[in-house]
Amino acid sequence: MTEFDYDLFVIGAGSGGVRAGRIAAGYGARVAVAEEYRPGGTCVIRGCVPKKLLVYASHFADAFEDSVGFGWQSRGVSFDWPTLIANKDREIERLSGAYARNLEAAGAELIRSRAVVTGPNSVRLEPEGRTVTARIILVATGGAPYLDPSVPGIEHVITSNEAFHLEKLPERVLVVGGGYIAVEFAGIFHGLGSETTLLYRGEQILRGFDDDLRTYLHEEMTKRGITIECGDNVASIEKTADGLTVTTMQGRTLEVDQVLYAIGRRPYTAGLGLETAGVALSPNGAVIVDAQSRSSVPSIYAVGDVTDRVNLTPVAIREGHAFADTVFGNKPVVVDHALIPTAVFSQPEIGTVGLTEAEAKARFTALDIYKTRFRPMLHTLSGRDERMFMKLIVDGETDRVLGAHILGASAGEMAQILGITVRLGATKADFDTTMALHPTAAEELVTMRTVTERWRKAEG
Repeated sequence: MTEFDYDLFVIGAGSGGVRAGRIAAGYGARVAVAEEYRPGGTCVIRGCVPKKLLVYASHFADAFEDSVGFGWQSRGVSFDWPTLIANKDREIERLSGAYARNLEAAGAELIRSRAVVTGPNSVRLEPEGRTVTARIILVATGGAPYLDPSVPGIEHVITSNEAFHLEKLPERVLVVGGGYIAVEFAGIFHGLGSETTLLYRGEQILRGFDDDLRTYLHEEMTKRGITIECGDNVASIEKTADGLTVTTMQGRTLEVDQVLYAIGRRPYTAGLGLETAGVALSPNGAVIVDAQSRSSVPSIYAVGDVTDRVNLTPVAIREGHAFADTVFGNKPVVVDHALIPTAVFSQPEIGTVGLTEAEAKARFTALDIYKTRFRPMLHTLSGRDERMFMKLIVDGETDRVLGAHILGASAGEMAQILGITVRLGATKADFDTTMALHPTAAEELVTMRTVTERWRKAEG
């Protein structure tokens, strides 16, 4: 029997890799986890966590403005970007340290090194130049922001990675993209005081989300003062003495201090040696895996964003845990990627679970759709022109709720709870018989009684 240095070697100490390593070590496996940057991965270091901290920071401008309607005087308020970044950095350092300590406490070895796959059971630690062997290799390297190399001047832009480390808050910002990262950073920069423009090549922001959410978020962001230009893209970027000059495909010229590209992320597999080892990759570099996260090479698995299945931190964690249970715990688990609650921390934020209206119409023959749009109680005194939106998509034959979509304050918090009810197969009648909690915005979810649209698929 071949003796390996480790039972499991994990490449990447992000959320999925760390969870897999901890659980496998708990089953008695000899585990090593290699990380070339910092433990914590994209989410902790340069993604969800620092982004949400910056979102919180950007909300205070609204809070100070809204407070006047409630009798507060908020003159003389100022904001200091370096203080925010320094405090954010301290929290990220704490969390990164916790990831490392938790791994080691579970009995796994953390190797701070870049690791490259050299075969089905071997990995080279690059800085040291040594090779180790493992019965199982798990790739959990996540993804990285994509930049279009064909755009002249692309070397002058930043991505979400660099946005967390800017020395000062730019006065004028162009955000390129229309996905959740783009709209979130547009809200952050605008809320902190930057003149912000969002440029997106598609016809409407947030492709893949429910069309009503897309339309109403566009409207609310515009009301706040963010300029949104759809159907256009960057043609060139030129560095000038005063900043950057951006020329678009439609002939627009924008003078800005920073251009943030958020046009998508690609699986981080370049240079990892996976092709040499025989691992099949998709055209965008994702590791192709089966339902149990196994690649085309039986001893090599992959979880998280590097597989490009559902690119969300909780999904990576669940996949990592399921992998360890299956391979080292003798408890086969298949992760269900359906009905995953999702939040976009735009301003106002989005919370959603289940099917969009377009998806439901493609899969079902009868739908009852409920919608409501209203002014939240907070803004009856604040005077802010912001409206909340809620939508339920119901199977017209079984009364089961197929999708729930919210735009407004605490939408993400509501979507987490809705994820449970939708997953359990709750019907509209279940919603209707649930007592409302008053006064809250969430009570609208159980008080919508009038069908906004009855849709029936045409026969033939």
